[in-house]
Amino acid sequence: MAAMALVSVMAHQLWGAGGEAATTTSTIAEQTGVAVTIYNSSLGLVKDLRVLHLPKGSSELRFMDVATAIVPASVHIRSLSDAASLNVLEQNYEYDLLSPQKLLDKYVGKEVKLYQKNPYSEREEVVTATLLSNNNGPVFRIGNEITYGHPGRVIFPQVPDSLIASPTLVWLLENSREKAHTVEAAYLTGGITWRADYVMTLNERDDKADLGGWVTIANNSGATYRNAAVKLVAGDVNRVRDEVQPRLRGKVMMAEAAAPAPQFREEGLLEYHMYTLQRPSTIKDNQSKQISLFTVADIPVRKELLLSGASYYYQGAYSGDIAKKQKIGVYIELENREKNRLGMPLPKGTVRVYKKDGDKSLQFVGEDAIDHTPRDEKVRIKLGDAFDVVADKKQTDWKKRAKDSYEAAYEISIRNHKKEAVVVRVTEPVPGDWQVLNSTHDYVKANSGTLEYKIPVPADGEAKLTYRVLMRY
Repeated sequence: MAAMALVSVMAHQLWGAGGEAATTTSTIAEQTGVAVTIYNSSLGLVKDLRVLHLPKGSSELRFMDVATAIVPASVHIRSLSDAASLNVLEQNYEYDLLSPQKLLDKYVGKEVKLYQKNPYSEREEVVTATLLSNNNGPVFRIGNEITYGHPGRVIFPQVPDSLIASPTLVWLLENSREKAHTVEAAYLTGGITWRADYVMTLNERDDKADLGGWVTIANNSGATYRNAAVKLVAGDVNRVRDEVQPRLRGKVMMAEAAAPAPQFREEGLLEYHMYTLQRPSTIKDNQSKQISLFTVADIPVRKELLLSGASYYYQGAYSGDIAKKQKIGVYIELENREKNRLGMPLPKGTVRVYKKDGDKSLQFVGEDAIDHTPRDEKVRIKLGDAFDVVADKKQTDWKKRAKDSYEAAYEISIRNHKKEAVVVRVTEPVPGDWQVLNSTHDYVKANSGTLEYKIPVPADGEAKLTYRVLMRY
């Protein structure tokens, strides 16, 4: 009964002398539920449920407390109680928001009052003035004199009807139902997005890791969604790019405590994947919220040291070294499979990797971005470059064998300053039609343009790879 009374207070069913439609104003007080589907492209789908008492016949519904970053063309309203009895004749989105600048603009050519404190009597004096202009500051006429920069406070007699305190959806409705309607207003809004963040902790031997996934929701849409049903869509949804997307802003909150069980249920949606939070959650405006996606332990991983070549040194003769102390990349690779206690589609995001030091304290060792990864695919993370493993490269021979044929020889020295032996994968991007004439180590033709080696390097030692290749291009 109290809710019914509140609705009746908020509903202003006033008919003008000219027979204008009655106006019903709805605020978040009538909201009975809200659902938010968030895409990882600064887009959200909001479904706002409210119980409304609407007059029969034509009436205007002013639907307030909506997102300020709303996409007006996406708005839709329907009655869940009796769809046939409620028809939409017209819809508008009003966003001429109340502000000091707008108030001054609306009162140009009209009378206002200026309040000023007399410095001698300390009493406020009231002056009636006409606002002549508001370009780069207000210009007033007081009596027969024109002035600007008046120090007094401007007092307006009322708020113009065209100015509103917050963005409002306005519908002209035709209603044939006497009972209350449960209506659903659905719309797209910018300024809300989500991403995945992952935390990986390597074991001492770098062959297993614990992995935790987090969902980070950033809401800058201009609305708060209280106790919302939250769904997240992962995938690259196509959009027409003629809309201006608002900038993200706001403060970051600390992550919520990790849940002992997954909080999201995953399912396919067209060619995307959707993650449904199994409980309501409040997403405040200007808030960044983290929710646990999953936690798994002892995932098999593989560490790799990679020395990648460059195509430019196959294009001509070089005297001296091609590269000295070349960086060798450090990578971690895992397989997103059920046997590894994973096997769920992983949304794109950032993986941050940690490892315990000699004092058993966690230390940050690198991070990398991953793309959307289906189940049974590999995840590859670059941590950085090796400190104690370096390489030198030089070209030892170059011959032009024919108009389009060249023979070249190379030497790669890999030095390992660690106390344990390592294996370095070497990839060389050989151009054109090519074949290896001789080599000190076994190799594979990884693809049509890549020569690949796996070079063992002893602890505190050095390994030298030399090879000669014939190319035609």
